[in-house]
Amino acid sequence: MGATGEGRQLIRCLRQAGYQIMTWADSNYGEQLARQDGAVTILTGPFTEANLATLESNRQLKAVIDATLPYPNHVSRTLEAWCQQQQLCYLRFLRAETELPDNNLVYQVSSWEEAARTAARLGETIFLTTGTNNLEVFVANPLLKDKRIVVRVLPEHQVIKKCQDLGLTPRDIIAMQGPFSKEINRAMFKACKANVIVTRDAGPAGGTEAKIAAALALKIPLVVIKRPAIQYRYPVATVAEAIALLKKIAPPKSNVGNGGYILCSAGQHG
Repeated sequence: MGATGEGRQLIRCLRQAGYQIMTWADSNYGEQLARQDGAVTILTGPFTEANLATLESNRQLKAVIDATLPYPNHVSRTLEAWCQQQQLCYLRFLRAETELPDNNLVYQVSSWEEAARTAARLGETIFLTTGTNNLEVFVANPLLKDKRIVVRVLPEHQVIKKCQDLGLTPRDIIAMQGPFSKEINRAMFKACKANVIVTRDAGPAGGTEAKIAAALALKIPLVVIKRPAIQYRYPVATVAEAIALLKKIAPPKSNVGNGGYILCSAGQHG
């Protein structure tokens, strides 16, 4: 449940392996992508325990793969608890972490709140590359009351609406889909006259290295929210590893298209 490249690749590869894929999409765009990738059933609407309960009657559901970004979130907590109740295998897809450079412009923090406090003392214009995830933590922080907050988000109606509802103006909302190269990041940071960049460690696949390189090239401080150490029973780091493990714990039937259902997370949480 995270419109990551790995999430989409998982859907395609699992279909080729003989599984039928259910996925949860929280936007029209996410639904379109999931359909293109071969998901058989696409669940829509907000991700709630009540909506998740509608799956309990589906006895063909064999496992759940959570491909959201590897940070504590309501979706992951709810999914893992539900899988335990339903005695379903819960696989957690974990991207590789980024090796941060030894540079005094890079500030490593462990929470969103710490990121907001750190950004507040580093500059007047804070550029958030974390989407709308926990945007309210920055907007509501009194230390940032008189600061300019620029946010880069997905070009989705409900995403932009959240920004506006939190008080951001069009001038401070950049609606584009990434990942972005070092050059594009650098141009955006420079155009917005950013004094500090905030990102979370989405791994090399999520463009973290390009953000770091762009910020350091401009000599702009960068606040990086590192992921917490969480233990999972079935952690996987690659698509191949996920499929290999899944074939052991929930093998597909030989008749392609009639294998068990896999709930593969592929919504958007930007």
